Amino acid sequence: MVRSIGKLYLIPVPIHEGEAMFSIPNGVTNQVKKLNHFVVENEKTARKMIRRIYPEVSQPSLSLSTLNKNTPSIELDALLAPCEKGVSIGLMSEAGVPAVADPGSRLVAVAHKKGIEVVPLVGPSSILLALMGSGLNGQNFAFNGYLPIDSNEKKRAILELEKRSLKYGQTQIFMETPYRNDKMLEFLLKVLGQETLLSVATEINSNEEFIKTLSIAKWRTEKIPDLHKKPTIFSILKV
Repeated sequence: MVRSIGKLYLIPVPIHEGEAMFSIPNGVTNQVKKLNHFVVENEKTARKMIRRIYPEVSQPSLSLSTLNKNTPSIELDALLAPCEKGVSIGLMSEAGVPAVADPGSRLVAVAHKKGIEVVPLVGPSSILLALMGSGLNGQNFAFNGYLPIDSNEKKRAILELEKRSLKYGQTQIFMETPYRNDKMLEFLLKVLGQETLLSVATEINSNEEFIKTLSIAKWRTEKIPDLHKKPTIFSILKV
């Protein structure tokens, strides 16, 4: 007898909690309605998302397990136990697409090792949306996550990214903890070369969305946007 194995669906959610559902395709919402087991980064956010998609569902009937950056690796196998019993699971990030700049990638890796089919679903990614809106090189780019906090290490990292961008014609994308965004922008304007292009994309997919790409020289003459505590993606291209 062939053992039935459930699938792991990667379910995107709106980038902003209060955002309308316009960024979530019907195919995603239809799949959510078929699932009762979820692995989520934040249970409160996930339940609110499911309620918006499927208001008539009984919340107590849903099984939600938490996976965040603090979840021990030893617990990952247990999170996939329903799949091994033939029950499909939905993996949800707190915002955007799961497994990209998100702890869900660890669960996806384990699923592959176990032979569980992984099904990524289409949805909003702040990283890709920032790149799309930047006008920078979308044929060759790298996402670098968070840069070092220490000023000297951060300066070295930024200059290395600028150097790599010039050498390979590669857009370098990175982010910062939202409450340090303003200082990051100030730092970039001091450290980067005048001709380097800098794109700032903040509050993507919200009514406060702001995306602007200028040379560093031009940025230095502009009114600096307020980025404090606003989710922001930075991208640079040395030309």
